[in-house]
Amino acid sequence: MDLGLDGKVVIVTGGGSGIGAGITEVLAEEGARPVILARRRPEAGWLAATGADFIAVELADDDACRAAVAEARDRHGAIHGLVNNAGANDSVGLDKGPEAFRASLNQNLVHYYTMVHLLADDLRATQGAIVNISSKTALSGQGGTSAYVAAKAAELGLTREWAVEFLPDRVRVNAIVVAEVMTPLYRRWLDTLADPEAALAEITRRVPLENRMTTPREIADTCAFLLSNRSGHTTGQWIHPDGGYLHLDRALAGAMR
Repeated sequence: MDLGLDGKVVIVTGGGSGIGAGITEVLAEEGARPVILARRRPEAGWLAATGADFIAVELADDDACRAAVAEARDRHGAIHGLVNNAGANDSVGLDKGPEAFRASLNQNLVHYYTMVHLLADDLRATQGAIVNISSKTALSGQGGTSAYVAAKAAELGLTREWAVEFLPDRVRVNAIVVAEVMTPLYRRWLDTLADPEAALAEITRRVPLENRMTTPREIADTCAFLLSNRSGHTTGQWIHPDGGYLHLDRALAGAMR
């Protein structure tokens, strides 16, 4: 399927690692021109292989975001798509206090708004699309991670709000709700547990479809579709490429064995 993304400029925050890297790779395969905004420069060989551009930025700094967007525009012209992806579960729970809670929201939520604010005119001009990467924790809760869950839930609300605000401009806004995906951050969390492999086996056992984790590629493929005009009548949606993890009965976990 030709997604019609050839030559279109797409900014991917946190696009050099984990799920973001998968999104960058798929966009490059589809002929898009991904521009990664992140703190750390990805490995040079990977950047060359994908053809992605990279702009270093601290996304929690509004002025740095403004400068990065201006640089992306100077290098590539008007922006067609935005993937708000950067963030991390930092385990800021009720015990950490209001200051830590606010700081976490600044790292995980505020730049989603900042990037849309800065790119709104570009997206209107190109009739582009926005994809917000959220988390199942926004809908299920997790415990011990109040700030991250608040950020992810707000991203889902903003997806609907922005979909409404951009309706006259034919800019589509959707969210991908990520569940169990193996990324370097996820692997590091597993490795803090007493028996990482037993924990992983229990997690995958509870995924109804095929008893396995979702791959970054499956998230990326969904993202590319949502950025493309092949999903031209899809907006304000929360998409769940998670093997039925969040919505199907966990008692069905062995159904595919």
